[in-house]
Amino acid sequence: MGPVLQQENALPGAVPAPAAPGLRRSMESRHLVMIGMGGVIGSGLFVSSGYTISQAGPLGAVVAYLIGAVVVYLVMACLSELAIIYPVSGAFHIYAARSIGPATGFTTAWLYWLTWVVALGSEFTAAGLLMQRWFPGVPVWIWCLLFASILFLMNAVSSRVFGETEFWFALIKVGAVVGLILLGGAALAGFHPLAGREYPHLFENFATSGGLFPNGFTGVLVTVLAVFFAFSGSELIGVAAGETTDPEKNIPKAMKTTVIRLVVFFIGAISVIAATIPFEQAGLDESPFVTVFSAIGIPYAADIMNFVVITALLSAGNSGLFSCARMLFSLSEEGHAPRAFRKLTARGIPLNALIVSILGGLASLASSVVAPTTVYLVLVSVAGFATVAVWMSIAASHFFHRRAFVKAGGDLGSLSYRAPFFPLVPVLAFACCFLSLVGIAFDPGQVAALYFGVPFVAGCYVFFHIRYGRRRTPAGQAAPERRPAGTTLPRA
Repeated sequence: MGPVLQQENALPGAVPAPAAPGLRRSMESRHLVMIGMGGVIGSGLFVSSGYTISQAGPLGAVVAYLIGAVVVYLVMACLSELAIIYPVSGAFHIYAARSIGPATGFTTAWLYWLTWVVALGSEFTAAGLLMQRWFPGVPVWIWCLLFASILFLMNAVSSRVFGETEFWFALIKVGAVVGLILLGGAALAGFHPLAGREYPHLFENFATSGGLFPNGFTGVLVTVLAVFFAFSGSELIGVAAGETTDPEKNIPKAMKTTVIRLVVFFIGAISVIAATIPFEQAGLDESPFVTVFSAIGIPYAADIMNFVVITALLSAGNSGLFSCARMLFSLSEEGHAPRAFRKLTARGIPLNALIVSILGGLASLASSVVAPTTVYLVLVSVAGFATVAVWMSIAASHFFHRRAFVKAGGDLGSLSYRAPFFPLVPVLAFACCFLSLVGIAFDPGQVAALYFGVPFVAGCYVFFHIRYGRRRTPAGQAAPERRPAGTTLPRA
């Protein structure tokens, strides 16, 4: 059976049973929304959006983000249906294992775990470097250890503490994005009393010397690959599904709210940035947010955005560490990782899995210094490949699950939520993700993701069949059952 998930209410007239150890359903819809948004709104928007504009042009960048938003909606629609049927922690590999096969579930879990472990190392380093602005005499490694310790403690207390922390982390980032859209939009409309120079009007910067698409539409398509990675993290809602109160109500609500807000925030922010910063000046030398706020005349813009970007990095690390621990816990529940990862604290925290995950992040950090062109290059390449591969796994899992559900005589009307336009949504989501991986082969800067990502996936399948192929379930453990649609998990 799956992990014990505790809820607060008891059946009417029943004698309350003592609380059993297990993961706790303590997060609400607002936590899920901020976890999804917090995982997405990060350095991809605050830092790399300038590079996106320089490659695709102002209008091209907006088009690329629109395409990315559509794909995110497709994947999230598939994820919503699956997360309600399987509201378990570390959900992605459970979906794949039940709907496609245990080897696919195993591979998906390790891909996603490695993605966030590599991200942890990168985010600790980046945050430490940004702290040098205020504390130039403090070595970067000290900040890395401090931030790692803080995030570990936040995750080790309880899932609700994690949810509350991520809520406020994400709120700071969302405030910065909303401020950019409102103030930047007002300045573009002509209200910029603090600006020290002539300010562009509306979308006049979209008409570049090279036309609306200065690098051709090819530049837009190549940028779409980076945009997909910028939207990664929205799927974290699925990871937290097993620790959510009333999943049938809160998961669809959180998914819908997250997608709408991400579209508004990302498209709104990239539109303001592209309309404000001349195409030729966009790049990675400065955060576009700093450039826009400075152009408007906001005092201390650089320091404000330095704080926001550090918050964004810690927020992503917070979500990533949570995700890593739940993936290892879930793998152990399936019998595909050491039993030690299955142990929970009295507060329902998989502490051993959490410890190994934070150590993995620090090992990734060390490899970025000691072996940046060998070990770390392989890790980064596989992590980049994994993001889109996991989305493909979600889409495929939904396709096979829905087909099996109907074939078994299931009533679609009994589903609390069902993705629309089946099978178009999962097929289109899978196809778009697959095409983005094919497109990587034509981008010299990203082709290493295929060189290392494909062999890593093949290696996971081979290892699974050698190590676990002859047994379907862990010793002494019954095979996990599908939860009928419209029902809730047993109460503790």
